[in-house]
Amino acid sequence: MRHRIGLAAALIGLALYAFAGGAHAQTLKSVKDRGRLVCGVSQGIAGFSAPQQNGDWAGFDVDFCRALAAAIFDDAHKVDFVPLSAGERFAALASAKIDVLSRNSTWTMEREAELPVVFAGVTYYDGQGFLVRRARNVGSALDLAGSKVCVQSGTTTELNLGDYFSANGMKYEAMLKASVDDAVKAYDAGACDVLTSDASQLYAVRLKLAKPGDHVILPDIISKEPLGPAVRRDDMPWLTIVKWVNFAMVNAEELGVSTATIDAALASKKPDVQRLVGTEGNYGVEIGLTKDWAARVIRRVGNYGEVFERNVGTKTPLGIPRGINQLWTAGGIMYAPPIR
Repeated sequence: MRHRIGLAAALIGLALYAFAGGAHAQTLKSVKDRGRLVCGVSQGIAGFSAPQQNGDWAGFDVDFCRALAAAIFDDAHKVDFVPLSAGERFAALASAKIDVLSRNSTWTMEREAELPVVFAGVTYYDGQGFLVRRARNVGSALDLAGSKVCVQSGTTTELNLGDYFSANGMKYEAMLKASVDDAVKAYDAGACDVLTSDASQLYAVRLKLAKPGDHVILPDIISKEPLGPAVRRDDMPWLTIVKWVNFAMVNAEELGVSTATIDAALASKKPDVQRLVGTEGNYGVEIGLTKDWAARVIRRVGNYGEVFERNVGTKTPLGIPRGINQLWTAGGIMYAPPIR
């Protein structure tokens, strides 16, 4: 999900960027000197980033931060997690309160044009969907004419909703709520017929409902929401590290290198595998890491598929199918540049 930035927020972001004055262009050094990575995450979305009962953070976005820490320190636990609201996240990044933002944030032109941030790739291809009560026996969003729809106000989710119903000549009543939690509570209480948000978030919030099994997520996706980590615009070396950690995890899955096969991969004679795990070339050294940087990531955290299935896949409470987040070789669109 992405909030509309607006002129005021953009000016705040640019002011923060001017204040930074390029002083944060040595993020990797700061992280190493500190001995820990500081990662901005959500305030709690099951499967993506949420604190557990023991206080540890877990989830798909959390594991990306752990992978980054593993690449730098060979220790996936050297991360401090900072929970941020949608309105706080980009200011926290611009002011160097955090080193990287890994918080279900949509990569858009507006954000990169108006704020001092840049996205390091896509870790999850998402889109806006709809949650309805199973008893309504609705099979498509086109059957939702006349519905009361709970939606978070001031977001592009609200705009997408209006565009979709208008384009299809359908009437509806928007029940605007200040937060996703407020929208979920209103839906669960019966104040509206439909709840709309990013599909990934719908899988998570369904678990919070009184009777999760009584609700279904429709197959319709009405927007493009490429989610991924973001960093400050003034540090290209750090951007390179963050995006290649993502790429390495995707390439590892494609090459069959996982936590279970990493030792065998270190003895592989296949050129692509050798470059990935660092037994050939100096690719990690060239970006300020070690030769075995990607091997560290895979051993400590796993490849992309492992992270997906462990946190949000079909065997988890969320039960999200890979869909378009499957590798390009398996019918999806997940694809990474080669390490060479």
